[in-house]
Amino acid sequence: MKCAEAGDMSSGRFSHLLRGVWLLWLWQAVFVAGTGSKLWEVPTASFTSSSNLSESLQWEQGCQYRHLQDRVRITADVPPRVDGTWVSTRCEVRPGPEFLTRSYTFHPSRHFLALQHFYSDSGCEDPAYSLMIRGKLRLRQASWITRGGTEAEHHLSKVGIVVHSVAAKQRLSSRLPASCVGLILGQMMPGKLYELYNTRAGRGCLEALGFSMMEMGLIRVETQHHRHGGKVQELFLGDIHTDWTQRTQYRPTGYQQPLQNAMHHIHPCPVCALVYRSSEQRPPVLPRGPAAPLSLSGRWVSQRCETRPNILFLTRDFTFDPEQHAWEGIYRHYSDPACSQPTFTLRASGHFAQGNPSVKVSGATELVFKVIQVRVTAAEEPTAKMLNGTRPGKCGRAGGWEVGVEQDLTPTDGCTLLGIKLPHKEYELFKTELDHRKHPVLFIGERPTDGSSPDRPQRRPTSFQAPMMLCSAGETQPSHRSGFNSKQVQLEASGTDRLAQLVSLVLGSVLCSWFCGY
Repeated sequence: MKCAEAGDMSSGRFSHLLRGVWLLWLWQAVFVAGTGSKLWEVPTASFTSSSNLSESLQWEQGCQYRHLQDRVRITADVPPRVDGTWVSTRCEVRPGPEFLTRSYTFHPSRHFLALQHFYSDSGCEDPAYSLMIRGKLRLRQASWITRGGTEAEHHLSKVGIVVHSVAAKQRLSSRLPASCVGLILGQMMPGKLYELYNTRAGRGCLEALGFSMMEMGLIRVETQHHRHGGKVQELFLGDIHTDWTQRTQYRPTGYQQPLQNAMHHIHPCPVCALVYRSSEQRPPVLPRGPAAPLSLSGRWVSQRCETRPNILFLTRDFTFDPEQHAWEGIYRHYSDPACSQPTFTLRASGHFAQGNPSVKVSGATELVFKVIQVRVTAAEEPTAKMLNGTRPGKCGRAGGWEVGVEQDLTPTDGCTLLGIKLPHKEYELFKTELDHRKHPVLFIGERPTDGSSPDRPQRRPTSFQAPMMLCSAGETQPSHRSGFNSKQVQLEASGTDRLAQLVSLVLGSVLCSWFCGY
């Protein structure tokens, strides 16, 4: 999973740098960022209509995605219109792990009120504490790093905390330094609001909690237009760094799972109503969902074009055969947030072993995957040329890369340029649930933000990627057709970071050629 994602970054960037259109677009973005233009407020009347970012997703035949079956058209407003209240649709899992629900309200005055409710369990049934966050949000310019996103800056004015039980207070005390415990938790009573931060106080206790609103540094709003006239609006905020020590300073380049507009959300959505009616004193207690034991048999596909940190746009398609302990899948990478401009495809296969239930994330299962074979297909000429530049014996058949022709990397034990090393083992975390339509969905462990590989048990993920839907329960035999896969991405992302670094050097050279020479 990892290798593929990183590969998308490097290939996507490299191919764009070789295109005049990409250079022009990048130059425009850099120019805007450099001028510090106050392009977009929140929101502005001059941007009332949708921009021309109507995104149509084209998926392979035989496994159409549900929103495409329903003839749903997806558009993205640039700049995004964020007015209103946006709520969680399920119990969210953040790295750590942390379990929470969110309710964010944005006003035309640019002020916002964010409620974050944290829980002691992965079902969000046992509230621990809630944070009440007030501040102002200012949209800046279109992100030149993450296409389709908008950069923003926020200013906090107040952060309050409400502890919901004595047990939660004790757990907080063990996480906070003595100064914060004495200052904040000493006289705290469950159910009462206490101020953690204001414009006159420091942020030391906030950082000790791992608190950060850096997620507001990257914003995207998508609208799903249904054929019956209804719509669903989703707010994508920046991703949270998987390393706890990095999260307070990390500037996101990917997204978390989206919040949905309280007025325009999926139906039915009982969680939406509970979160919408919540307050810092009355956190939502989510109903216990039906048990969904892990059952991987069949084919699982992405529900949307997915965005990962470091400019990765991709779709996934995995096939599992539990009887043979075999899996196969492909990550298709694209250079745009609509997944309409393919760059390359990664297909991997191997074996997996199911382990014990997770101790950290209730309802999840630990697995170990072994990647034995990887195939790569270049979808554009720049990618093929880049791969043809590798040394013989280091990345498939030297000089044999052609657009649309798949190459097996097994004979060369992977690909040095892409950072793929075969065979490869990874420690995973899987979970299955039923969605609002009672259809199975699959959660696969989130990839490390720094591009490393979960190749050791202690690096096993504690949070998840976007859920995948069950496409066909009957297709249990891994085939050699085009598809997508989870393990493949992990494998591929692990090495492509080197390629990403190379591309960063190329990008730096391009920028320097524009600015350093004058």
